[in-house]
Amino acid sequence: MYMEISQQLFDFIQSSPSMFHTIQTIRTDLENEGFMYLAEGRSWTLEKGGKYYTTRNHSSIIAFTIGQELDNYHFQMSAAHSDSPTFKVKSVPELSGPNEYLRLDVEGYGGMIDYTWLDRPLSVAGRVLIQKGHAMESKLLYIDKDILLIPSLAIHMNRDINQGYAFNHKTDLCPLFSTGALKKGAFDEMIAKELGVKPSQILAKDLFLVNRQNPVVWGYQDEFISSPKLDDLQCAFVSLQGFIHAHNVHGINVYCCFDNEEVGSNTKQGAMSTFLHDVLTRINSALGKDADAYYQAVSKSFLVSCDNAHAVHPNHGDKSDAVNYAMMNKGPVIKEAANQKYTTDAFSRALFTYLCKEHDIPVQTFANRSDMAGGSTLGNLSNTQVSVHAVDIGLPQLAMHSSYETAGIEDTSYAIDALQAFFNANLMIEEADTVTFDE
Repeated sequence: MYMEISQQLFDFIQSSPSMFHTIQTIRTDLENEGFMYLAEGRSWTLEKGGKYYTTRNHSSIIAFTIGQELDNYHFQMSAAHSDSPTFKVKSVPELSGPNEYLRLDVEGYGGMIDYTWLDRPLSVAGRVLIQKGHAMESKLLYIDKDILLIPSLAIHMNRDINQGYAFNHKTDLCPLFSTGALKKGAFDEMIAKELGVKPSQILAKDLFLVNRQNPVVWGYQDEFISSPKLDDLQCAFVSLQGFIHAHNVHGINVYCCFDNEEVGSNTKQGAMSTFLHDVLTRINSALGKDADAYYQAVSKSFLVSCDNAHAVHPNHGDKSDAVNYAMMNKGPVIKEAANQKYTTDAFSRALFTYLCKEHDIPVQTFANRSDMAGGSTLGNLSNTQVSVHAVDIGLPQLAMHSSYETAGIEDTSYAIDALQAFFNANLMIEEADTVTFDE
């Protein structure tokens, strides 16, 4: 079972080399399950029992199912993100020299571990806007070939490299594109050839570097998985599977996958945008509900924010909290922080823990060491637009923000079961006092 689910996860990740491809992959899975697309720029007609989705910027998506019995009308939501730390190719992409070398001019996107991008086969993926007659059109691009590499500087030229080195993004991390066979202008010519257009038709592009190393299951007992983009495509995958395979007739289940989490979420398609609020209010309106009904529904709603967590490092166990730590293959992690960078509180922890215990799903606790600052994620940011009870969870992994990350093989399955249990349950929430569960 674990091998089969891991292969499904790997297929999902390999079909998602950029945030735009991630959303296309999710769209395909949703449409295969009978979900109907709703354009934001059109009016919406919804029916009880219906399954729908909409997108924004082709890099964020929200899907929802409408129960047939809405007496206790509320939203049960999950949120993950479609982006991962990488390097963005600049609009004028080529750097010439020294001599006949051709390199790419790139800029860091998110907080990546720089050295993990060196000496690996790379490509590019994203979207390209082209001119087509008197209109413009967006096209997905992924060049499925090893075309780039960022070479390390030999130790003979930097004798102190193993003493620690701060990489300069302007000079150290420019991918090598050609040693002379390609001339200036070749990058756009390559893109045009891949898309079947002329270079003059290219108007703009959002392209990112892609680590081409294949995902693997490894370990003598097949305990581990390693892959690019586990943060956060593993959570995007498990929450999608839990959402698709759940059935809840009493409320409205909502699946969110937002772009730009790695750079703060403060975009029109990020978790801090109005996207979720806009979708929920449009659902409310299309179902014939008034504003007061919407506010009542939100007060009874719940969000599971899904973004991976740090596992205890085998060589640096002291970097973890003494007792609030997570291990791989021990189940999903509930993340908590006093500074509220995670949304978890006692109420939301109790609710999610109860669901896991009822379904015999192991669950863990994570908090950062008290003298170390942690990161932020989706829940607290989306709550600035739609304030609901929320819990932050993730799957324990090593090397977060590396170009190649590691997790436990069992946790993908545990998380799918946990999210499906959440979406199956009819949560009847009264303030922050009581919850009853009806499945």
